[in-house]
Amino acid sequence: MAKQFKKPDLNAPRFREKCIYVLNVHLYKRFKQKFPEYDVSYQDFRNIVRTYNEQLAEGIIEHRDGVELPEGLGYIFIGSCPQLNKRVNIDYKKSSQYGIITTHRNWESDNKVMKIFFTNNHVKYKLKNKQIWTFAANRDFKRKASKNYVEDWNKYIYINNNKKISMLFKEAMNKRTLKFQKNLKVSSEYNEFDI
Repeated sequence: MAKQFKKPDLNAPRFREKCIYVLNVHLYKRFKQKFPEYDVSYQDFRNIVRTYNEQLAEGIIEHRDGVELPEGLGYIFIGSCPQLNKRVNIDYKKSSQYGIITTHRNWESDNKVMKIFFTNNHVKYKLKNKQIWTFAANRDFKRKASKNYVEDWNKYIYINNNKKISMLFKEAMNKRTLKFQKNLKVSSEYNEFDI
């Protein structure tokens, strides 16, 4: 027997979490103090940062292996994961339409779920307090990535739920090293005992 769906009260009071926007006037003033040689208005500064972030998001969506962030801050990529059965993913639109609880089934992607991964385990430089760094995608990026994922979900790396991302990077580095060592050829003129 299907459970009945109780429609939500759209006029009920809501709790909204406070957001901190990093791209603000304070950041612009700090940029002007640090780099006075750049004569950029605040509006141009915002446009440059937003354009860069949009291009970064496009790169993450387009490339299977994702993108390495500048200054060695880490890697961001999209992965294809099996759907967990721990949480019910309710389709609220269909549930309110039919009056019973219906769920999303992800038929388009063969029951796989898209996840955006950020890791900074294997970066070039040691970062102080690297365990507190995180990445939170904005709504536009998530929607664009989701739309692209449904169209071409096989393109992305399959990641098992019980495997660490750091181990994935370590395996890739080991494969690359072995491939390099196999391709390394010693010339016929080389003599290791000739000093």
